[in-house]
Amino acid sequence: MKSSFILEKNDVVGGPRAGMLTLPSGIVPTPVFMPVGTQATVKGTLPQDLHKVVKCPIILGNTYHLNLRPGVDIVRKAGGLSKFMNWNGPVLTDSGGFQVFSLSKLRKIDDQGVRFRSHLDGMEIFLGPNESIDIQDGLHSDIAMCLDECPAAEATREEVQAATDRTTLWAGHCFQHWQNQKCNQDGRMLFGIVQGGRFEDLRIKSAEELIAFDFPGYAIGGVSVGETEEEMLEQVKWCTSVLPEGKPRYVMGVGTPPQLLSMVGMGADMFDCVMPSRAARHGMAFTKDGTLNLRNEKFKEDLSPLDPSTDCYVSNEFTKSYLRHLIMAKESLAGVLLTLHNLRFFVELMEKARERIVNGTFSDWSAEWIAHYLYGK
Repeated sequence: MKSSFILEKNDVVGGPRAGMLTLPSGIVPTPVFMPVGTQATVKGTLPQDLHKVVKCPIILGNTYHLNLRPGVDIVRKAGGLSKFMNWNGPVLTDSGGFQVFSLSKLRKIDDQGVRFRSHLDGMEIFLGPNESIDIQDGLHSDIAMCLDECPAAEATREEVQAATDRTTLWAGHCFQHWQNQKCNQDGRMLFGIVQGGRFEDLRIKSAEELIAFDFPGYAIGGVSVGETEEEMLEQVKWCTSVLPEGKPRYVMGVGTPPQLLSMVGMGADMFDCVMPSRAARHGMAFTKDGTLNLRNEKFKEDLSPLDPSTDCYVSNEFTKSYLRHLIMAKESLAGVLLTLHNLRFFVELMEKARERIVNGTFSDWSAEWIAHYLYGK
């Protein structure tokens, strides 16, 4: 299957878009939320549940973690990550760069790459642009990401400038190695990642330098790393204003339901976040009325369904009282059911956004949805 991205609805430049992303392993309608499967599993779910309950068209894998365990050679022999985990659908993998910077305390970085120690056993490992591409080729990712350097939110301008320049340098090496290894011959895609921190000129410079490579898609990285929500949304807006209209735009590692709708309104297409599954493991449920902490005593005798506004059977067939009981009894089923609900809630929100974009009512609907979620209006 030849990859492509087609915009089906895009009435306003810089505004919300509905598209169709065709990948070797399947078709992905956009905007889309992508569940995170860090260790070749979306925690608390079976692959069949991801297909039938969550109804997600694509999931994420993690280059850093899967290279350490079980090792890329094992996944390659299995036919790639999708087959290895019995998902049998499209997979996007990140480059491993963010995990190196967030998990590895001892690291040395230069223009060749980064040398670090594994958080598992302390073994020294080197990850450069070519190595990142080779690992993702072994994972047989439908969408792979260029290696990038993600600066901290509080980094100085000089530090962000250096990280942005290195990200562009590595993007060039990744692009060339991707071509040399003929990874794109079966339609797989490689995305560049825009960096630049909280500095508008550096964000735009990064985007323009990556656009010159003519990647089939672009990611916006280095957001939600400690800055305020307002700053995060501002950075996304800077990037979507200059990224090509005809290429998918992926905002990495975000966000809350209102944030997702806000970024869809800015012209972003793809999102991922561990928030839905992580919150589920702590007894939190996302609903149209906001988040619910089901540990609260007030839900002990609440026999109403979790959230009948969704089409998820968990949301409709299990009561708040029962789910609270499972949580308080420390039953693992609590995390499983809430994970399915939360993931479906996020995925379905993007489906509803897409429907509203297509019929031309997104802006009013989004504003009303956010106001109700945040303030109960």
